[in-house]
Amino acid sequence: MQRVLLIGAGTMGMEHAVSYYAMDHVEVAGIVELRKEQAAQIIGDHDTKIFETFDDAVKNLDHIDVIDICVPTFLHKEYVMKAADYGIDVICEKPLAYTLEDAREMIDYCEEKHVKLFVGHVVRFFPQYAKVRELVANGAIGEVGVARTRRGGNFPAGWSDWYADQTKSGGVILDLIIHDFDFLRWTFGEVERVFAKGLAKRNIEHLDYALVTLAFESGVIAHVEGSWAHQTFSSQFEFAGKTGILEYDSLKEEPVLLSIRQSHEEQAGVAVPQSPLKKSPYHVELEHFLKCLKTNETPIVSAEDAYKAMEISAAALQSLKTGLPVTLDSKGGAL
Repeated sequence: MQRVLLIGAGTMGMEHAVSYYAMDHVEVAGIVELRKEQAAQIIGDHDTKIFETFDDAVKNLDHIDVIDICVPTFLHKEYVMKAADYGIDVICEKPLAYTLEDAREMIDYCEEKHVKLFVGHVVRFFPQYAKVRELVANGAIGEVGVARTRRGGNFPAGWSDWYADQTKSGGVILDLIIHDFDFLRWTFGEVERVFAKGLAKRNIEHLDYALVTLAFESGVIAHVEGSWAHQTFSSQFEFAGKTGILEYDSLKEEPVLLSIRQSHEEQAGVAVPQSPLKKSPYHVELEHFLKCLKTNETPIVSAEDAYKAMEISAAALQSLKTGLPVTLDSKGGAL
């Protein structure tokens, strides 16, 4: 039995708890949350204890295998470091931290304390994204030249409206489309140059938007759009290659669609269907992390991957501020 201590009972805490409760041989031993009524709603009939503080939870629970951190971005470092001090392995929601400096310190500290650190870049576990990466790698559309992704919905209603506070949230660039930065880097390799435009400097209340262009060392150009200005959440991608196009739109009923450039006499498109999921991508992700803890295998997404995604976000935020493109060196840092 693997015992989990969950930190935070917000939207992501609830998503994680539901996933854990559906797993065999996994127990949510405790939830740390000041809003006890909120935590109680998540727990339901399960035998999970509620604690007001992290230290109370660790000291009063018999055994904890992993601490799962689902609090706002600016609080990640505090809880990751505390978990490392107790020598307990960590799952932390994305982004890893609010600043690159904090992220590096967290990774190094966990290594020093011999604590495993997993970061929840869940898009890698969405079947549509995993499938398109497989198709690209197998040459289904030939050499890819251009990629386009979009992710967005309404402005998130976080605890104490923290998403609206630029001292706590990196907006759509850090707290939303970092998902796409991670996925695109996973698919196409290292990013060479970043250029961004957006609404952050205008500081319009409860409205954010950014369009980021990524130039990869491989030659691929990607346009990444993030929005907190729409009512319905959706995600899309499109990959254009030498011999065809791969596209997906969560608002449509179609699965990933592979369109091959053919003669007029031939069929224009081939659908690549996805079976309905028995488990949510969050369930699959957390199950994977827990398996890695037991078997010591390398996870699909590492803490260093999470750091690299943050480097792209940091470069985009710098470009947004200066109005200039930002070049990353071969190690990922901004020049």
